[in-house]
Amino acid sequence: MAMAMGGGGGGPQANINVTPLIDVLLELLIIFRVITPLTPHGLETLAPQPPPKNAPPPPPNQDRTVVIVIDKDKSMKLNQDPITEETLGARLTEVFKTRAERVVFVKGDPDLDYNSVARAIDIAKGASIDKVGLMTPKSEAGE
Repeated sequence: MAMAMGGGGGGPQANINVTPLIDVLLELLIIFRVITPLTPHGLETLAPQPPPKNAPPPPPNQDRTVVIVIDKDKSMKLNQDPITEETLGARLTEVFKTRAERVVFVKGDPDLDYNSVARAIDIAKGASIDKVGLMTPKSEAGE
């Protein structure tokens, strides 16, 4: 068994020192592990807050809440007015033309696939709605 020793073996040898490369790799790994939890995931949503107890309801002409209701048969209503998925974006743009607060709530039937609700949220975001809230049976009951 022969071993290569320095000295008269034909001049300098080029050996790569990998220790600094491993140090850089470990530092990058630590940086990525610290940054990864800070990236946002999913959709920004908010839930409607129930009115205070013993408070009179707002007059119908001043009720500024916009609600998209999706029924079990995937038919849509915008504040109780029937609407199709194709005309929803244009109607939302028209409704929010003069409003500063751009908030809409989506209420889907419990037996409905989430895909239909996600499409309504996507259309609302496409109509430059700032915030989209999800209505659940608990939020409607005021719990």
